[in-house]
Amino acid sequence: MSANLPGEDCGDVKESSGVSRRGFLSTTAVGGVAAGVLPSTLAADQAGASVEQVAAPGGHSSALSVTVNGKRHRLTVDNRTSLLDLLRERLALMGTKKGCDQGACGACTVLVDGRRVNACLTLAVRCQGAEVTTIEGLASDEGDLHALQRAFIEYDAFQCGYCTPGQIMSGVGCIREGHTGSREEIREWMSGNICRCGCYVKIVNAVEQTARGRS
Repeated sequence: MSANLPGEDCGDVKESSGVSRRGFLSTTAVGGVAAGVLPSTLAADQAGASVEQVAAPGGHSSALSVTVNGKRHRLTVDNRTSLLDLLRERLALMGTKKGCDQGACGACTVLVDGRRVNACLTLAVRCQGAEVTTIEGLASDEGDLHALQRAFIEYDAFQCGYCTPGQIMSGVGCIREGHTGSREEIREWMSGNICRCGCYVKIVNAVEQTARGRS
């Protein structure tokens, strides 16, 4: 976790379209909320996923009641369904990313009852009665970004943005758990989240400053 992002000033360079890289990628720190609004609306309108019992296509199924980002959902799910697939395919919350699907990259990190979990390794049925928070649920009801989301933008702590939702969710958990006593401790407790663009130094900066209330 020692690689620096090359080109410290490149965040404000504008492409020919006139849109700055920083402006474009800032939306990523919100976790693709804008991209997820339409699918979420369609899912609610077409399937009524929050209240309707939806039959699983096959295999053994269970009734599930789970609260996601403050909204209660009652569904019938295949017992083999992962929390990741439930969030993305049934609830149309696309901010949680599918990376390795083996628990090795951390791109799918969410909070279950306040604790960090890899959604790809968590069975949805194990979340009966639980409260799940995804990247879409971090902002306030008024639309104000979470302090760590703002810090990721301020410190340019992302490049391609694919791992960013998982990094932010893991960072929130890391701060709540009190594992921010030093930069070394932050790196250790964030080590389950992989950034293939090598933005680790800036990710640590964002987590460190947020933990100290400087964002």
